[in-house]
Amino acid sequence: MAAIDRLLKLMLEQGGSDLHLNVGLPPKARISGNLVALEDEVVTAEQMEAWLSEICPPHRWAEFVEHKDLDLAHEIPGVARFRGNYLYNHWGQAGIFRQIPSKILSFTDLNLPEVLKKFCHMSEGLVVVTGPTGSGKSTTLAAMIDYINDNLARHIITIEDPIEFVHPNKKSVIVHREVGEHTQTFADALKGAMRHDPDILLLGEMRELETIKLALGCASMGMLVFGTLHTNNAPKTVDRIINTFPAEEQNQVRVMLAGCLSGVVAQLLCKKQPKGRVAVHEILLRHEALPNTIRSGQIANIRAIIESGKQDGMTTMDWSLMDRVKDGSITAKEAFMKSSNKGTFQHLLKPGDLDGEH
Repeated sequence: MAAIDRLLKLMLEQGGSDLHLNVGLPPKARISGNLVALEDEVVTAEQMEAWLSEICPPHRWAEFVEHKDLDLAHEIPGVARFRGNYLYNHWGQAGIFRQIPSKILSFTDLNLPEVLKKFCHMSEGLVVVTGPTGSGKSTTLAAMIDYINDNLARHIITIEDPIEFVHPNKKSVIVHREVGEHTQTFADALKGAMRHDPDILLLGEMRELETIKLALGCASMGMLVFGTLHTNNAPKTVDRIINTFPAEEQNQVRVMLAGCLSGVVAQLLCKKQPKGRVAVHEILLRHEALPNTIRSGQIANIRAIIESGKQDGMTTMDWSLMDRVKDGSITAKEAFMKSSNKGTFQHLLKPGDLDGEH
């Protein structure tokens, strides 16, 4: 057993999701949203290097030492898989490990909105799942791929850095490709995927301009493309995609995006009552007014499209937060802190709720 596995198991026993390792600090875990020390002893530089290098193939370790950043997956057989990120900081080498649940959680397990199944039954277009780091985007996407795998016969190619959830083949055929191991870049993998006759592409990250351009191209060619971005709502997501491109290309991108955007799912995690976390969503579906809104650059009007599409399953983040307050999943204070329109939740706060908040 690798030395680091002891800490990862200790984190899991305490219900943690992320292990944080820094030289000069004790190992810490994120438990119900808070960082908690797992033991008192601080990590030395020698310990850190030994822990990180032991579970890293030599060619990837050389890559880390040269580039100062590395993503990889680590598995404790029979226990769990972890997504690891190696980095250098002020004190030297450091690592963060996030648990990837070994069991792929279903729609029911995650209490996901039923309307997300509409995306699973689409045959083409771009569906973007967005949210800040650690908001559960990968977990939600895994549940959607699992639903497709259970119900539809599709050829699915996932391109990730690293591979997170490993799906068994059920009704669908699923091919997992890892950037750095099976392909050099997301763009290379996407170019290859176009020739592999996929029905569905899952992109772990839509960071670089070329990756976004190729994703739009695949969606326009009749594939269903799922991708992730680090934005907080549907209008910002559309803006981010367009603004990734140079000014002279943005009109053309608006036209492409107008033709192929099938939906946006923005996700946040809230502290659940009495413990744990619960997801809230903003959902934009395909709507007859959406293409023209994107083409004309009137991105602010997307909010009105969501508000008018409630009967179709669209929802704003604030509506979703209010639903969770009403069913007792989260406190009014938590909803207030996460909401965009604070006034909606102000009257629900108890005296003293905001003491010490800025």
